[in-house]
Amino acid sequence: MTPDEWVHQYALLALRIDKLVLGSATGTVVIFSGPPEWRAEVAGEEPAAAGKLVDDADALLDTLPFPAERARYLAAQVRAMRVVARQLNGEQLPLSVYAGECLGVTAEVLPTEVFEEAHDLLDRALPKGAGSLLERLRAWQAFHTLPPDQVDRIPGLVDRAVAETRRRTNEIVPLPADEVTRCELVSGVNFRAAGAYDGDLRSTIHLNTDLPFNLADLLYVVAHEGHPGHIAESMLKDLRLVGELGFLDQQVRFMLSPSFVISEGLGLHAQDIAFPDGRAQAWLRDNVLAEQGIAPDGSDFAAIHRAQNALFGAWGNAAFLADEGRPDAEISAYLTRWALVPEAETGAVLSTLRAGGMSAYVLGYFHGWRLLDRWLAAPDRDARVRRLLTEQLLPADLAG
Repeated sequence: MTPDEWVHQYALLALRIDKLVLGSATGTVVIFSGPPEWRAEVAGEEPAAAGKLVDDADALLDTLPFPAERARYLAAQVRAMRVVARQLNGEQLPLSVYAGECLGVTAEVLPTEVFEEAHDLLDRALPKGAGSLLERLRAWQAFHTLPPDQVDRIPGLVDRAVAETRRRTNEIVPLPADEVTRCELVSGVNFRAAGAYDGDLRSTIHLNTDLPFNLADLLYVVAHEGHPGHIAESMLKDLRLVGELGFLDQQVRFMLSPSFVISEGLGLHAQDIAFPDGRAQAWLRDNVLAEQGIAPDGSDFAAIHRAQNALFGAWGNAAFLADEGRPDAEISAYLTRWALVPEAETGAVLSTLRAGGMSAYVLGYFHGWRLLDRWLAAPDRDARVRRLLTEQLLPADLAG
């Protein structure tokens, strides 16, 4: 099998798995920007048998016509596809095994000390006041929330945040001068925000207007979804890996994979990359909060966001509880106690955790954040950021 034939079969495998996943109503697992005739080929087929897709994955693993490092990266992506196909075929794997194969990390139940430390950090970062930690967090969010009747201001605020995050990212890695990123307001979706590179240096940040818009989170969200987060990564890898090196496999992004772990870790660190040492709060104060009439309240935005990133680990522990078959009431109480999810909102989280494959998806956030938290704490941080944005890397590459 030639390299081109292998990539074609690799893309078909991903699209066929995605077709089965969509048929089970759990959502897409592939972002595809490759040749439209490949998508059309799969669209015109009957859904493949999951067992056949496991065999197809094994065949790809047996024939990797690439240099060693490239073969190692692609094999990790195929192993992720294979284990998803195994689950679709009815094989019941423990979550630790399933997530390990999908994500390329050791996924385990985290000790409560991780969340106790995050709670302590949050306690110091929030304004002092009466009530539980959850109540104080909700009060902080409400204090910085844009009034519902001003939702039409969001695109303009996002545009200003995009300009600043692009400017700062461009100081780390050159960005195309004629790139355009726009904001689109959406509703009736199951996400807070999503950044998408649409091709041809055009991108979109989608924001869910069904949820309150916290102005203190503006840069945290825009940097994550845009620059130096998902949009910057997708665009720069498309320009370099696809455009310059001809790595067409980069046009097939399997979301339950080792590369997803790194992408989400990058997203969760994006604000701190662009605004080190808490500088995001000063920019927001001078450019957004003051004109909104929101006075400083003594909180530490960067510390709050760091604590919230760490608490994604509690979502992961809840996923393990769901995998063990624990009752909803127990998982809901756990999410409220440790992840600081209001009781009224735990039902939506439970639905996510119980959707096929999504438990591993949730685990990717904390493990990606923790992996990069260690790896980026180095004197050559900017060089490492450039690698994250332009190279195909695996979690194992960052573990040392």
